[in-house]
Amino acid sequence: MPTPADPFVEHVRELLSSLGPVAAQRMFGGWGLSVDGMNVGIIAWDTLFLKTNAETEPQWLAAGARAFVYEAKGKPMSLHYHTPPEEAMESPALMAPWARLALQAALAARAPKPKARPGAKTKAPTRVKAPRASR
Repeated sequence: MPTPADPFVEHVRELLSSLGPVAAQRMFGGWGLSVDGMNVGIIAWDTLFLKTNAETEPQWLAAGARAFVYEAKGKPMSLHYHTPPEEAMESPALMAPWARLALQAALAARAPKPKARPGAKTKAPTRVKAPRASR
């Protein structure tokens, strides 16, 4: 895995090392961060954002996390990525619980979606009328 020359990216890779080897790839003017092929974070505007989901987001917000928000077609758009607490940026040990939450969200995103349970209401198929035979 080639090593990025950016010192901040290297620092972030070290901070997330509790997850295993962290790959960093350039994307959209920033960096995508992955572990075992799963996206766990992004670096944009010299800021680290880690993956979240509806289940983990309350923990991030309680810690004062800022959501990843960008503008598209004049409207603010957000993704499920949040900043870790400032103190977590100081060491891999302080980052470890936040890194685990990001990995938890990445694993959940990779998991197959539950199938509809038997007996659940589903939309009835549309019936197509057969063409009339010409006489």
